[in-house]
Amino acid sequence: MINSPFLSASLVSREAELQQIRQILLKDGDFLLVGVPGSGRRTLLREAARAANARILEIDCLRSTSASQFLRRLANSITDCFTDPEAIALLQKWGIDQPFTVELSPAGQARLVWHTPASKEWPLFEGLLSLPQFMSEHLDCRVVMVFQNFPHIRSWDRQGKWETYLRQEIQRHSRVSYALVATVAEPWVYASNLEVVHLLPLSNEAMARWLVETMKGENLQFSGEDGAIALFLSYVQGHLGNAIVLARRIWLDHNAYNYADRTIYAHHVHRSMLTLVEDLSVNFESLVMLLPPSQVRVLESLALDPTDSPQAREYIKKHQLSRGGGLQGALNSLEQKGLIYGPKYGYRIALPFLEFWLKQRLA
Repeated sequence: MINSPFLSASLVSREAELQQIRQILLKDGDFLLVGVPGSGRRTLLREAARAANARILEIDCLRSTSASQFLRRLANSITDCFTDPEAIALLQKWGIDQPFTVELSPAGQARLVWHTPASKEWPLFEGLLSLPQFMSEHLDCRVVMVFQNFPHIRSWDRQGKWETYLRQEIQRHSRVSYALVATVAEPWVYASNLEVVHLLPLSNEAMARWLVETMKGENLQFSGEDGAIALFLSYVQGHLGNAIVLARRIWLDHNAYNYADRTIYAHHVHRSMLTLVEDLSVNFESLVMLLPPSQVRVLESLALDPTDSPQAREYIKKHQLSRGGGLQGALNSLEQKGLIYGPKYGYRIALPFLEFWLKQRLA
């Protein structure tokens, strides 16, 4: 199997955001990281934690559909973070007065276990959430707790009890930094002490530098005569995740066809883009089927006819969109899902491959 240089990417042109987050962590502060999926949020957080010499715990709220699943992911993130003998001894000490125990595998890996019915899980949440603070104090280390896709906690926390308590703990804990990750900043954030870090699409200049340097490492270069780089940039629109996937596909295609000429031309970029989006079409079809018709209509309209004023009367009439609150609700929901940018960035589709697929589908 060929080892792909694109399987993971180091930090690309996020030096300012990296320094901002590092300074927050060094003062044990808390923050919200805002960006669409594929913008490099996870890579940035890990780099910032490394730069601040902090241990990092990651919990993906999107993958938790119940309180029980959330608690298990929280517990696993703690034991994945604290693995050395001194830390495990502290975990065992902490568990003496808690509704869970620490089990060790033959390899010495710790696991927090409990036998608590769902109706009595609240004390588990309180204990697990305070555990990183305890570990940080006794190990004299910096800890950052990352809650990916934070708003999805509401999918099972219908009354907001768990989210409210978590927000309180963010304010109370002094030795643990909390990093909440979402696609948009909600109003409550600005009323809190959370700093907000925005990840915008990368500039064409930054993207081009990364692309040229990465391809050069694989003995590939872009033609300077037919606009190959410009075409690539138009396809990815500053979206790092899409850029990595397309660059990898171009690289794989060159290896597959075994071209003697190591130059990438515009027709190579276009062919790779077509086959890549064709491979992704099943995912996009599934996505569209799950969205309400009003949101699908908005996405199709923005793909075919980009505008920064979808609420304009002429635009609504032209594309037969719902009026008033229905349209605004669709726009807000699409922004929350990370499928479009909001009014601050012109209501454009946030996932370039999805936009390309919609155009092909509707042509």
